Amino acid sequence: MPSALARRLASAPVLILDGALATELERRGADLADPLWSARCLIEEPDLIRAVHLDYLRAGADILTTATYQATFEGFARRGIGRPAAARLMRAAVALACAARDEYRAECARAEDRAPALIAASVGPYGAMLADGSEYRGHYGLTDQALAAFHRPRLEVLAESGADLIACETLPSRQEAEVLARLLEGLPHVTAWMSFACRDEAHNAQGEDVAHCAQALDGCARVAAVGVNCTRPELVGDLLERMRSATQKPLLAYPNSGERYDAADKCWREGPSTRSLASWAPQWRRAGARLIGGCCRTGPAEIAALRAALAPADGPVSPAGPTSTAGTAGTAGPTGPTGPASPPPAGYTRPASAR
Repeated sequence: MPSALARRLASAPVLILDGALATELERRGADLADPLWSARCLIEEPDLIRAVHLDYLRAGADILTTATYQATFEGFARRGIGRPAAARLMRAAVALACAARDEYRAECARAEDRAPALIAASVGPYGAMLADGSEYRGHYGLTDQALAAFHRPRLEVLAESGADLIACETLPSRQEAEVLARLLEGLPHVTAWMSFACRDEAHNAQGEDVAHCAQALDGCARVAAVGVNCTRPELVGDLLERMRSATQKPLLAYPNSGERYDAADKCWREGPSTRSLASWAPQWRRAGARLIGGCCRTGPAEIAALRAALAPADGPVSPAGPTSTAGTAGTAGPTGPTGPASPPPAGYTRPASAR
């Protein structure tokens, strides 16, 4: 039976992903100065997570990604949280996304005509648990067995959490992706996307050719899509082209704002891209991307702009969110280096703290 993601892609030319969770929580006042990062809010401010999910749906997202990127048994243990409680928090993260989906459908006047958003349970790399920026470098020095022992328990919890799929994201290396793909084979009815953090227009964070990474995953039945995330927008088009030459799987792209994370000082450096994500999106579609969204330092306004930019070019975007207006839009920046911005789609409520 086709996966939930495959069924949606069969009826839609492109699906809109959500944007950042952690940096959007920070914009709304959450204190994430913690190795758990966004997972801290699972303990202290779960309603804020649900509110962010809801705003992404209002902006037009077809897929929500859960607050489990940095939610690991090891990370929770350092906070004195045992394995049973940690597993409950992971399941609660999925429940928060489901609750936002239900709330959105209840408030939407034509909910019965709209496909429900899919819930993707986020699985960050081993380096995210270290909280030292290792996901942007790779080279952990771990065996396949050690990586499998780290990832297996969380995957098992999320596989039974009610999520529609798994989002294995910000992976720095082919090794970690292949380990995750093998683990998926042991989990019935579970599919996932694999997304790499990349250092330039051809290589992942560890320096491996992304075409080789995509080719290595091409025969993995449980891998539903491959692509790149938390990468500078200007690199994404070339990266997708390289991947497209090596795989038949759908491609995905959800770059960051163009800024660079300084792991030592726990802050973002360099200014964002001078172009909006929406202005890049048609290029990514031409390069084969079927799932497009944002990562760190992007928010609901950027997702609303992506939806508006992609709907006119590709026909109606799969309607998990409100119908968009034509043209590119949003406050993320101009539609091109000098082009004007237009208003977000009707039905989108801009949060006070969004850019």
